Parts: sequence; C-alpha cells; structure tokens
Amino acid sequence: MIIETYSYPRAAVIGNPSDGYFGKTIAFVFSNFIARVELYQTPELEIKPQRLDVTLFNSMKELVDDVCFAGYYGGMRLLKATIKVFYEYCQASQIPLDNRNFTIRYRSNIPLRLGLAGSSAIITACMKALMQFFKVQLPPAILANLVLSVETKELGISAGLQDRVAQAFEQPVFMDFNRELMQARGFGHYEPLDATKFPPFYIAFRSNLSEGTEVVHNNLRARFDIGDPVVLKAMQRWGEITTEFREALEIRDYDRMHNLMNENFDLRRETIPITQGNIEMVELARSTGASAKFTGSGGAIIGTYRDEAMFQQLKKRLSERQIEVIKPEIVTGK
Repeated sequence: MIIETYSYPRAAVIGNPSDGYFGKTIAFVFSNFIARVELYQTPELEIKPQRLDVTLFNSMKELVDDVCFAGYYGGMRLLKATIKVFYEYCQASQIPLDNRNFTIRYRSNIPLRLGLAGSSAIITACMKALMQFFKVQLPPAILANLVLSVETKELGISAGLQDRVAQAFEQPVFMDFNRELMQARGFGHYEPLDATKFPPFYIAFRSNLSEGTEVVHNNLRARFDIGDPVVLKAMQRWGEITTEFREALEIRDYDRMHNLMNENFDLRRETIPITQGNIEMVELARSTGASAKFTGSGGAIIGTYRDEAMFQQLKKRLSERQIEVIKPEIVTGK
C-alpha cells in the first residue's frame, strides 16, 4: 500500500516576523500549490531523489536557473532530517516503532525561497507519512514543534513556529507565542479562525526575488538577543497589530485590516533592510489601492483588494513586471 500525504504553502496575514520572538501572528495555508510525499514498505530504507536534488545539468545557465529556483540544497536533506527527528522523538517518548523499512519520495510545486514555507511543507508532509506508516498520533501543536526542530536544530535554519502551526492545523490560525507559555510547555496558544470573515486576499511573487529565511532572520535574531530597543519595540507593535487585526476581523472591518497590513510592512521596512526589488513589488501593489506586506521573509507579498476591478488592475500592473498574482484558495480544514 502506498501512503500519500501532503502539505500546503503558508501565507502570513499579520504579525510576522514576531512569531519567533514571543509575538502574535495570524496565518493560513492555501492549496494553489502542494507538497506531496509518498511512502511504501520496502526491504531497505531508501530516499528517492527528485527534481530539487538534480546534480546533472545541460549547461551552466541551467545550473544557475536551478539555484535561483531552489537554492543550493534540495529536498533530500529535509527528508533525512525529518526521519531522524521522528525516530529520536519516538525513542525519547517511548513510542514503539516496528522494524519495517520503507521507500520515500516527495514532489512539490511550491515556489521555494519566497517566504511561502515550501521547505516546511515538505517536512510536514514527510512527518505525516511517517506517523501514518508507524501508526503514531501527534497533536498539531507537537507536530508543529517537531517540524520546526527539523529546520532549526537539525539543519540550522533560522525559523519561527507560525509556518508549521498553520500547516499542522490546516486552517487559518491565530497564534499567541506568549513567553511564559512557550517556556513552560514549548508551544503557544493557537486558535482556529473562521475564513469566511477574511477580506479578499491576493498573493503575488516572482522567483528572481528568492531569498532564504536565514538571510533575514540571522541579523534580526542577533539584534533581538542583545536587546536592540528598535527591534524590541517593533516586536511589541507587531503583536498589537495582530490583536487589532483579529478584532477588526470579528466585525469585518476591511478598511482597518487593510491599514494594519500596510503598517505591518512599513514597520518591517523601518526595522530590517529590505531589497529594492521587494520594495518595488509592495509599492506597485499599493499603487492600485491594494494593501501589501510580505507573506514571510520576502519574495512574495499578500494583501487585500476592494473588488474584482481592483484585482484585475493589480494583476495587470504587476504582470508588466513579470510578477505573478493569484487568489489564494484558503484551506479551512473542513
């Protein structure tokens, strides 16, 4: 029997990048793209290489194009690290695993290194496949923690919990990473949200702006750890913005949500260096009347638009700069 599991890209609606710094965020996953993992029993354990693991190229240009799309690392390291973390967690938790071996492979069409959590989607799908194969049940909050540990502890990637929480719950989630809760039990307060209350969202991206999350977060982490007052103040405000956005969501105050999303990015721009290409993408979107902020660490943006006419204007203006615009198909968990 072939086990097939999947996970989706994540869009940070509000509050990022405070999730790794005891802040608050709202995020959802959307099904326009997907990461799939297939696992089936075999005599030996084997990880099958896929497109992102190619080592043979027809030219230097093809190699460069591949690096621009996927970075310097493919997906095999993600699967190897996930299997290791799953095994060690089960050993430490005294969860018995039988001695069956398996072959595992992945496929993903999620644009990588654009702040859409493409790597953690592969890891989450892999973790789900292992859970199903070995009949191990994990609460979503624990699953999210394990996925994060694959990236931070095993692979040394700076990251926060929000991506993995949204992917583990597979529905829009309000997340409060309260310091006391995080230190006491290792995860925050997570509350699913009603997607029908959301304003109309768009997501836009272009692959030539790809940038690994570690590029952004390494400097931010250092500044946070030394108590940089600019960073500490920004983190506090991002948490407040998230609370205000949630209150506006309850009464469907779309204008307020529009303004808060813009403030989220503007505060980020004041706090963290942002490349001109990313700034241009945000400003182009805003020139149509839409709001705009990063979906994650940069390379892709999310915002609200008023009506279909504005969306078409947004799509036309951004496409002129080779920027793709989509309407996210939000996964609701139902």
